[in-house]
Amino acid sequence: MAIDTALYTATATATGGRAGTAESNDGRLKTTLSTPKALGGDDGAGTNPEQLFAAGYSACFIGAMKAVAGRQGKRLPAEVSITSDVGIGPMTGKAGAFGISVAMRISVPGMDRAELETLVATAHEVCPYSNATRGNVDVTLTVV
Repeated sequence: MAIDTALYTATATATGGRAGTAESNDGRLKTTLSTPKALGGDDGAGTNPEQLFAAGYSACFIGAMKAVAGRQGKRLPAEVSITSDVGIGPMTGKAGAFGISVAMRISVPGMDRAELETLVATAHEVCPYSNATRGNVDVTLTVV
């Protein structure tokens, strides 16, 4: 599904693939990339695309939760946190192709569990990362 108008566009360039570098056009992100041993790499000191995706999706999902809560006249506590596990591996039934899975553990201290589960379900419908990956990524949301 396409967007009507881009309100913001992030631009970054990766060079050298999983054992290279990545940098945003404004210089705010500049990182060395390393391939994990599990993917045949040297497990160097750099980060990897799955870690970047996990951090970005977690942060974006919190933003979606805050937006949904705000529309309901509620405010989330500052302690809201999401830990995302992003897995990568071969896709079933698609020889040579790889896919990712995401498992999020969502914590909002002090919020009623049933209310939080409803908020999370609604946030999953509006979150840009959720919408971009829907149908292509196995996403599991768990309220802790």
